[in-house]
Amino acid sequence: MTGLDRDSAADSRLAALAVEMERATGVSPSVAHVPLHAHTTMRVGGVADLWATARDVATLSALVGFACDREIPCLVLGRGSDLVVSDAGVRGLVILNRAEGALVEDNRLIAESGLPLAGAAMLAQNSGLTGLEFGLAIPGTVGGAVWANAGAHGSDVAAVLESVTVLRPDGTEIVEPAADLRFGYRDSRFKHPAGEGSATGDVILSATFSLEAGDPDAIKVRLDEIRAWRQAHQPLKQPSAGSVFRNPSGDSAGRLIDACGLRGERLGGAAVSDQHANFIVNLGDATASDVRGLADLARKAVSERFGVQLDYEVQFIGDWSGWGQPAAAPTTPRTA
Repeated sequence: MTGLDRDSAADSRLAALAVEMERATGVSPSVAHVPLHAHTTMRVGGVADLWATARDVATLSALVGFACDREIPCLVLGRGSDLVVSDAGVRGLVILNRAEGALVEDNRLIAESGLPLAGAAMLAQNSGLTGLEFGLAIPGTVGGAVWANAGAHGSDVAAVLESVTVLRPDGTEIVEPAADLRFGYRDSRFKHPAGEGSATGDVILSATFSLEAGDPDAIKVRLDEIRAWRQAHQPLKQPSAGSVFRNPSGDSAGRLIDACGLRGERLGGAAVSDQHANFIVNLGDATASDVRGLADLARKAVSERFGVQLDYEVQFIGDWSGWGQPAAAPTTPRTA
């Protein structure tokens, strides 16, 4: 069964599972045909088998627990950045995380995992707390930012995170200090789940950031500088998943891709951004296969010319089992 080819029996099974989920969690999920492209910043992707929204941590825990108990594959989706959903969609349950509660205690900001990190940065500024300004440049949620150790403008999550509250697959909640999360460059232990064969791994419920007191006006100046930099250097007006590749040590993925002459290169409805070569943008009718094919083309070109193997920063999510290179050939780079 794929997201593009379901039979009536499969839909009946999903409908029965949805009824069971509502009884167990109090949440009425949508059954099949929920378009994921509308919930990602890249604006590509197929449909979800089951779709539910969690507007608080308790509901998020209940939905994840339901999936774990029944061994249903489960994807917790935040703002849909930093990922590309396959054209065939996602099997199992997709939970839209809208748990966005937050509070400030002394110099600590405690935020639920569905809160946009940019929103957390603004909340910190309004509370006279500094250290989270870089979060304004991160398009995802607190949970996603911890998961990826997101960073920008000389800082990252690891520099300011004190601890996280985590839901384990067995239903228990634990508080883990940041020192135990094995943070690296755009990496954490959450990217490397230990439970092979489990329906889902650990889920981040909330995060506590340790910040410093600062002048709200001075913090606002820094936020304005970051906002202006993004507008000048990134294709914010076009759908994208953010930076496609991690920067290799001592270099820039965008510079390497640009040096290969790929700025503006097209494949189907996807293009390497004219503004920043480490961004692939959706020109309006891109498929997930267009995006992945173009990314692979750029990766291969950099490897052949410079001997550098670029590592993906974006995640390719969903059912890619039938994916292959698109038949269409790249077109001439478009003009600005």
